[in-house]
Amino acid sequence: MPTEHLSFPRQHARTQRFTLGAPRAFTVAPDGSRVVFLRSASGTERAQAVWVLDLEGEPHERPVADPAALLAGAGEQLSAAERARRERSREGGAGIVGYAVDEAVETAAFTLSGRLYVADLRPGGTSPAPVRQLDVPGPVIDPRPSPDGRYVAYTVRGALRVVAADGGGDRAVAEPEAESVTYGLAEFAAAEEMDRSRGFWWAPDSSALLVERADDAPVARWWIADPARPAAEPARVAYPSAGTPNAEVRLFAYPLDGAGRTEIGWDRKRYPYLARVGWDAHGPLLLVQSRDQRGQLYLAADPATGETRMVHADEDPRWLDLHAGAPARTPDGRLVRITDEGGARVLAVGDRPLTSDAFHVRGLLDVGADDLLVQVSAGPGAEEPETGEIHVLRVNELGTERVSTGAGVHGAARGGAVTVLVSSTLERPGQRARVLREGEEIAVVASHAESPVIAPRPTLTRAGKSKIPAAVLLPSGYREGDGPLPVLLDPYGGPHGQRVLAAHNAHLTSQWFADQGFAVIVADGRGSPGHSPAWEKAIHHEFTATLDDQVEAVHALAEEFPLDLSRVSIRGWSYGGYLSALAVLRRPDVFHAGIAGAPVTDWRLYDTHYTERYLGDPAEADGEVYARNSLVTDEGLSAAAAQHRPLMIVHGLADDNVVAAHTLRLSSALLAAGRPHEVLPLSGVTHMTPQEQVAENLLLLQVDFLKRSLGMA
Repeated sequence: MPTEHLSFPRQHARTQRFTLGAPRAFTVAPDGSRVVFLRSASGTERAQAVWVLDLEGEPHERPVADPAALLAGAGEQLSAAERARRERSREGGAGIVGYAVDEAVETAAFTLSGRLYVADLRPGGTSPAPVRQLDVPGPVIDPRPSPDGRYVAYTVRGALRVVAADGGGDRAVAEPEAESVTYGLAEFAAAEEMDRSRGFWWAPDSSALLVERADDAPVARWWIADPARPAAEPARVAYPSAGTPNAEVRLFAYPLDGAGRTEIGWDRKRYPYLARVGWDAHGPLLLVQSRDQRGQLYLAADPATGETRMVHADEDPRWLDLHAGAPARTPDGRLVRITDEGGARVLAVGDRPLTSDAFHVRGLLDVGADDLLVQVSAGPGAEEPETGEIHVLRVNELGTERVSTGAGVHGAARGGAVTVLVSSTLERPGQRARVLREGEEIAVVASHAESPVIAPRPTLTRAGKSKIPAAVLLPSGYREGDGPLPVLLDPYGGPHGQRVLAAHNAHLTSQWFADQGFAVIVADGRGSPGHSPAWEKAIHHEFTATLDDQVEAVHALAEEFPLDLSRVSIRGWSYGGYLSALAVLRRPDVFHAGIAGAPVTDWRLYDTHYTERYLGDPAEADGEVYARNSLVTDEGLSAAAAQHRPLMIVHGLADDNVVAAHTLRLSSALLAAGRPHEVLPLSGVTHMTPQEQVAENLLLLQVDFLKRSLGMA
């Protein structure tokens, strides 16, 4: 069906939020000769392929690995372990969804349908075939070439194995001693909450591996059933809910010569979380955290003896955040970390901060010979708020230099003198990937993503005395004098989820809702990332502060925009779903209807690393903390106001992150309290909703519910 005949909900669903066809997962060769990336063939094709942009001579793209050709037309088959891995990373694509390369970026390894493939990335490579399948046991997960490209390590059924890149000499390096043990895979808490998806790391000289051993025997077992298929056996999952045991995680060094493993030692009782692992020319570098995440150690390890020494220690009275790319080390061995000092989040090398409170450092992108590449937003000391903007910055001991230009959201990948700068702006849809050599544009990576059939018109502002970052969207045909509009708040509103962005596609769904007759407000209150440590940590033991900020935002914005405060609704998913239900239960004086998608309703049922960071250990925290912040307790609704408001609850029954028990408990408590509500169960749907028909109809059903509830129908 031609794009121009598609409704926005169908187009939004079919294109997976306009991500299909866009290049992603960039890797730049250290000599600047090529850029590797993933891209599907069109804006509606889910299967990703591996591509290379050659930069020697006239820049040109060439396909390296096409899943359709490699599978000869057969359908893709995923193991349960691979499906779980994709769920943890919220990966909704198909085909080749990830790859790893050697140090020279000449060899790539990836999986397809559980099979292991190796690709030669060089133009006119000398291998027998540009892509070859290796005959190894399957289903394969997370293959990674050795730095010298001679070997590939991979996991299969909880074992870590190594095979030569030519397919010879396949052997097990570490095999599980029990069903509950895995080698080389990140445990649930790391993959879901620490942004650590890896479980093994090569030595820089390719002579050994660091391997995580995870034993989830201590973790409670939950069951995820499919009520639509009563004959199907429920899935048994290990889920570490707040206050319960985590998996036992250890780390071992395995020499490739088979000389025997050495355990890397640290005080695992005090610092049980293995948050980050790296191995550079100076040896292994670990970041371990205490369970309450108020203390962490940076450790240098000796792989021969297993001994570790402390390089640095951090403490915080509330919690310590983990950051992308950090820690790392400079070529001369100094520790690079992102830390909170003087009310700002700064980049530090050794003991010296290299950035000021003008910047809020969000992640480390690259460590070069003479500088570091970081991603930043405006900090508490910035001259301008730059609402919704994220930039790329070069940093060294002489100062800082902005790499990205123009208002927008920017990220980057770098190798040698070549940088791929990926930028989104409010003015144009999608992302633009520009290839720069020493600051000069030499190529643009093509995008096949579809252009949306609507164009958002957000006004980015700061609301209220708290200066809450906000976006306001009115119907496309709205004219001054048309009168006040029913209001829809469309937040995420919690940790890790920034929604107010200076990027076109970030506001598409909100604009579509606006075009149905609403004034839509997106507000990033306290707890949301991107401004200051104090802003993020103001929700310590108090998630309800995020609701207070939504109330402040809508009241403040009503002084500037045509908002009908007698008809205010709210919708959200995950934390946003929790916030929506909290709004109609606690503040019915402000909110007149809500839609809660996959909400956490009882924080005792959510995972350890996330929940305990903010609310503490249930066994040690003030007994009121969990009850006050949850929607339901064992006694029923928690602190609900007397007035009833319409509430729709949506939940995927296959969700293993926020399990459907959250919605069922809330619904039972609402029923016991005599409160009418609607529950929409989604059979076979996880925490994501990638299915086209489900995603499309969810939008349509939400509009119908909101119009009925606010008297607009």
